[in-house]
Amino acid sequence: MRVTSKAHYALRALLDLANHEPSRCAVSLAAIAERQDISLSYLEQLFAGLRREGLVVGFRGPRGGYRLGGRPEDISVAQVTAAVSENMDTTRCQGEGNCQHGAICLTHHLWEALNEHIRGYLQGITLADVMARETESDGSSRSGQEERIEAVEQLQGSVSAFREQTESN
Repeated sequence: MRVTSKAHYALRALLDLANHEPSRCAVSLAAIAERQDISLSYLEQLFAGLRREGLVVGFRGPRGGYRLGGRPEDISVAQVTAAVSENMDTTRCQGEGNCQHGAICLTHHLWEALNEHIRGYLQGITLADVMARETESDGSSRSGQEERIEAVEQLQGSVSAFREQTESN
């Protein structure tokens, strides 16, 4: 599984909007494109999906642009990735269960469980959470490496629990 540029760029653009939320002014896509070094035409494509899902609201006119469609505390990373049609699936069969000649392969349930962990992790992180992690500079925040280690340990625990469950059945 690979997270594509759609999810990366959409998240960066929404974080840019969230950082400008206190001003209560609409932010132009051109300004976001310049600050985030993202193609304006690519942003326009991404914002079509974000607008359709209600994550952003567009305003027309000379002072037009976009604002978040909700509070940063209420918008999850999972919502952002889903809005730009980012399929985060680790199974080869896209969850269909026809991985091996029309039947479920031996590792299907393992990858499906990983999908659930990824979805849950992304649903549990909001734009506000990401912003807070970026702005903490007092040394109290954990490093990215510590967070990755914790995530791997959680995943290993889930895999162990999955193995125990399948062995007992």
